[in-house]
Amino acid sequence: MTQTASRTVLLVDDEPAVGDVLEQYLRNEAFSVVRAADGPGAIELFERHRPDLVLLDINLPGLPGTEVLRRMRSVRDVPIILLTGRVDEVDRVVGLELGADDYVGKPFSPREVVARVKSVLRRTERREQPASSNERHVGAIAIDSLAHEVRIDGKSVTLTPTQFKILDVLLSHVGQTLTRDQLLERVSADGDVFDRTLDRHIANLRARIEPDPGSPRYIITVFGVGYKMVEPS
Repeated sequence: MTQTASRTVLLVDDEPAVGDVLEQYLRNEAFSVVRAADGPGAIELFERHRPDLVLLDINLPGLPGTEVLRRMRSVRDVPIILLTGRVDEVDRVVGLELGADDYVGKPFSPREVVARVKSVLRRTERREQPASSNERHVGAIAIDSLAHEVRIDGKSVTLTPTQFKILDVLLSHVGQTLTRDQLLERVSADGDVFDRTLDRHIANLRARIEPDPGSPRYIITVFGVGYKMVEPS
């Protein structure tokens, strides 16, 4: 049995030809695949099959892909990769703000999509590995690397896998400025987070954990260098 044999991918795309090709490539790599062709069907299959990863087209009948993503994120933290023909920066930013872990612009290579799927799942598996210290604190934030949980003032906060990894790395170096290269190296060993998206992931993380994201107390920008986590004053 391969490493991916038990992994289920929910493939959501209303173009049968695209779905057929992607499904075949995924099955060739031992993934289990369930498919939906519209927004409501995607939500139903997401709740019924509890997939390990979602490949989600933005342009869907019945319910926009952005709304499908929102609803999935409100139910469960699962890696989501957007499939989109909208390759302009605005749509990329919108997808990342909603919590997508990655995006692939159409037309795409099926091999590239499968490589992205494997990369995101490897990151998910790494985050599930036991950490030397389960729970650490900074201010009102508590992070448990073993349970993959974040709490603020005792209340659970849901983060995407990328957001969690960034927080985990920064909290492991409280008071220390990490350059962009250092942060990218620690967060993305597989190259699935890029320099062009790092700032957006940081902004999304601040929106989840900062009392006032516009005036961050925890994740401070060191202009021209990178970022650092600090104890709030």
